[in-house]
Amino acid sequence: MPNTLITASHPAARRFYTVVAWVLVLIVFAGFAQTYYLKGIYGTPPLPLLVHIHGVVMTLWYALFVIQVGLVASRRIALHRTLGFAGVGLSILVIILGTLVSLGLARQRLLVRPDSTGAAFLLGLQLFSVLLVFGIFVSLGVFFRRRTDIHKRLMTLAMLSVLGPAITRLPLSFVQNHDVSMAIALSIGFVVLCILGDTILHRRLHPAFAWGGALIVGSMVVVAQFAQSQTWIRATRWLVL
Repeated sequence: MPNTLITASHPAARRFYTVVAWVLVLIVFAGFAQTYYLKGIYGTPPLPLLVHIHGVVMTLWYALFVIQVGLVASRRIALHRTLGFAGVGLSILVIILGTLVSLGLARQRLLVRPDSTGAAFLLGLQLFSVLLVFGIFVSLGVFFRRRTDIHKRLMTLAMLSVLGPAITRLPLSFVQNHDVSMAIALSIGFVVLCILGDTILHRRLHPAFAWGGALIVGSMVVVAQFAQSQTWIRATRWLVL
């Protein structure tokens, strides 16, 4: 029996990316349900206005991601490209607001515990292994928007790169108390699973997933070491205090 080529327009490929999109969004919802989406039910403390705005922008980004995947699956490519311009603006807001919120949280932690190194560590991860990597993937995704095979994988990687904060808040015993090491392991696991599924489906490892996956994993490993250095700890205190 001859091999059947799986292309971007193949139903199996469309279903795969639809499932990936919804799984990632459900992880985000589950992670932030108690502190944001369902905070009225759980009675968690009120949030500052900046955090609320950040939450709205991130929610719009997640929603747009699912909508865009759905539009491609239903072959409404013209509308997908039109909404892509909104995605560019949203991605810029994600980076700006994410940076401001991260700096604010680091300052809050340092004011409570001035001798703590945890604030610097988390800030480093957020700025360099999340927001910077996210910006790289989105920028390249826009650049390769005419190459659908590259574009869809880069935007999926962009979504995967910002999954860490949601993972640390999942109501699971092994990730409670914002266990960063477990969050890193799970984030890497989701990246590997997504790449593995795509590779099995298409019977080859796509170059965008090969170097993109390496970038996410490598950034987490490198930044995790850098964020614990005295140089970064001093820089963090200078930035936020």
